[in-house]
Amino acid sequence: MTRTHCPYCALQCAMHLEPDPSGNLAVRPAQFPTNRGGLCRKGWTAAELLTTPERLTTPLLRTDTSSEFQPVDWDTALDHVARRMAQLRRFHGPDAVSVFGSGGLTNEKSYLLGKFARLALGTSQIDYNGRFCMSSAAAAGNRAFGLDRGMPFPLSDLGGAEVVLLAGANPAATMPPMMGHLTAPTLIVVDPRRSATAEQALARGGMHLAPRPGTDLALALGLLHVARVENLLDEDYIAERTTGFSEAWRHVAAWWPHRVEQLTGVPAADIHAAARLLGQAGSRYILTGRGCEQHSSGVDTVSAWINLALALGLPGRVGSGYGCITGQGNGQGGREHGQKADQLPGYRRIDDPEARDRVATAWGVDAGELPGPGRSAFELLDALGQDQGPRAMWLLGSNPAVSAPDAVRVRRRLAELDLFVVSDFVFSESCEYAHVVLPVAQWAEERGTMTNLEGRVLRRNQAVNPPAGVRTDLEVIRELAVRLGQPAERFPSEADAVLTELGAVTRGAPADYSGISARLAYRDGGRSTAGPSSGGPVAQPASYVAAEDAASVESTGEVASPDTGNELYWPAPVDGSGTPRLFLDSFAHPDGRARFLPVEHRPAAEAASPTFPLLATTGRVLGHYQSGAQTRRVPELAAADPETVVEMHPDTAARSGLRSGDQARVTSARGTTLARVRITAHSRRDTVFLPFHFAGAGAANNLTNPALDPTSRMPEFKVSAVRLEPVPADEGKDSPDE
Repeated sequence: MTRTHCPYCALQCAMHLEPDPSGNLAVRPAQFPTNRGGLCRKGWTAAELLTTPERLTTPLLRTDTSSEFQPVDWDTALDHVARRMAQLRRFHGPDAVSVFGSGGLTNEKSYLLGKFARLALGTSQIDYNGRFCMSSAAAAGNRAFGLDRGMPFPLSDLGGAEVVLLAGANPAATMPPMMGHLTAPTLIVVDPRRSATAEQALARGGMHLAPRPGTDLALALGLLHVARVENLLDEDYIAERTTGFSEAWRHVAAWWPHRVEQLTGVPAADIHAAARLLGQAGSRYILTGRGCEQHSSGVDTVSAWINLALALGLPGRVGSGYGCITGQGNGQGGREHGQKADQLPGYRRIDDPEARDRVATAWGVDAGELPGPGRSAFELLDALGQDQGPRAMWLLGSNPAVSAPDAVRVRRRLAELDLFVVSDFVFSESCEYAHVVLPVAQWAEERGTMTNLEGRVLRRNQAVNPPAGVRTDLEVIRELAVRLGQPAERFPSEADAVLTELGAVTRGAPADYSGISARLAYRDGGRSTAGPSSGGPVAQPASYVAAEDAASVESTGEVASPDTGNELYWPAPVDGSGTPRLFLDSFAHPDGRARFLPVEHRPAAEAASPTFPLLATTGRVLGHYQSGAQTRRVPELAAADPETVVEMHPDTAARSGLRSGDQARVTSARGTTLARVRITAHSRRDTVFLPFHFAGAGAANNLTNPALDPTSRMPEFKVSAVRLEPVPADEGKDSPDE
């Protein structure tokens, strides 16, 4: 039996992997502070990924995308990749080769991948799919607090709250075990659709505010307006712990509730009621999610919610607070350690001379050798194969052919590359455009650390060996680096060695991991006795737990409670303890004060029109995760949610000549998606909803708008102007690429 953590969302629920009667691994939930012995259906079925019949076990190579893939050995594949990368760099410069990572990669992979891009390739062209997830909240958090840790308190703190406002988050569908922490509070849910979370809120006497897509910022301004007019603000907190309120208020003053109602559609009476409910509670939290962030005004929208939290005196207090719900498994750690275009390890800015000197010295190079900031994720994808854009890309742990906005355009860009290399364990939709596909290990076949939504650093243990012919990402990074002329010792392939180096390089940085490995102790976690047929069992030498807490943990080696001495939270300097609750004494700005940011509503980049009279918004469903490359290969999950649906109000369906169960063509200015009609009486009449987990003709991101936030460079996934049309029963599924 092996105790480890789920391969999906940022809760990082704990689980046991143990052999079933067939010899394959099965999942059993484990006690851990985030999931407390529970799992969602994705977690329960996670072990099926280890034996999927679509598993890649041999490198695939083709010289051009019009030919067939041929199985080759690893040396042939890696020699080809390194040779082509070197040729393209020689002819077009180092930025001709790009790297695209993932918020699902471990801390060790994120760190070594950034190091590889900047030293082995010398390229500035590296970013990752986390840009599509947390970038707006990260920018807003840095502006307000001086530091970005999505949730600066343990998740268990929410259980003691009286009221929790969830803006743009649907944890009942996206991370169900989190709802166990939200049974006591009264919930206020802000979401254009009647989500599963909104249903639970209403069933327990809470509220659902359903603003028109793209108007969340105005709603936050309206709530702050009411809070001040009704004397609900914490004036002492504002005076003692913040700065900038007066300037921010000048923008809020004009947003009286009836004006907000006209723009958002949320009744003024509900705005008053929500502000009073939140403002009068003794213990309260505001949590934001992707619904606030995935806009061309995402940073300002999150800042508006932070302004409300600051005005009520929530951040930096025990029993109240503001946090952002991270989505991807390592969404927090993935953005801290260098796979983001503008950052170096430890959340250091790549354009900061002191940061460059520190990192370069640690890496044994001159700071002048490090490239500057590169393109953000969509800008990088859109530049592929174009004039002055990269001619090659190495893709790890992501599937932009499905997950990127304006996906039809992105697929065209991928097809125009001179070299496209994909590392994956299955043949994803992005692999269809590749020249080389490298089969790599899965979550349970390797070791590494993840940083969950609370900023808690945890160990993901290895349960089985990878199948024959499969290598780990760290091994592949090392092999390519050596082929590109780097010394082998500069790129260790063992996760523990990388973590030790990561700790040293991040010492003194905002995301300081220098004390993580020093205070992690080995504890016997048992030994696997069997494993999936695709790979043999491995001995379990250790689970990582806090050394000072080793006596109080279970025999499985995991801390059972966040309040028993476990301090595996960053920042964790080598000469001090970790930090479960940030900002209790001061914020991370030099003066110790949080910043109000003056923000103003601005409309979405695209409005409804006679040609496209409806607004489409996207999101997730319970059974699938991200682009669906993993979950669509689990039979139980695929059967529960087999295809794209489009939710709409009965009146919206009737106006478009549609009935429940019909197939509809949803069209925007960028492309078309085919989806099954699902009618819901609580939908807004001006809005339709589509999940983004499906590919091909059913890809919701065929519709979405790549308009970018000016600060975070987040695309506007949440607002696209569309029209609906019935699809005749005898019409085949036409490809939106055509």
